[in-house]
Amino acid sequence: MATTGSPAASTPSSPTAPQATVTIHISAYKYTVPASVAPGATVNVMNMDDVNHTVTADKAGGFDDKATAGMTTTFVAPSAPGSYPFHCIYHADMHGVLVVK
Repeated sequence: MATTGSPAASTPSSPTAPQATVTIHISAYKYTVPASVAPGATVNVMNMDDVNHTVTADKAGGFDDKATAGMTTTFVAPSAPGSYPFHCIYHADMHGVLVVK
């Protein structure tokens, strides 16, 4: 019976993680960022422009997603709560902040 209880306990945890997926949209050289994301969440980056962009954390060692034109890519949000400013390495005027909480 103890074995049956363990798998049942881990089954509800697994479906919760995939539901944590959020999307950053890129359109007209601007980011639209969700209000916040969960630590370690999968973050989709939907680039609706016809040029490549990036979602690159301002601090070294953070996330760096290559957002190919017209495609959706993914990266994993940082595991520590906080605000993570980011930019596009190709377009100096593109900036955003990913809030992890």
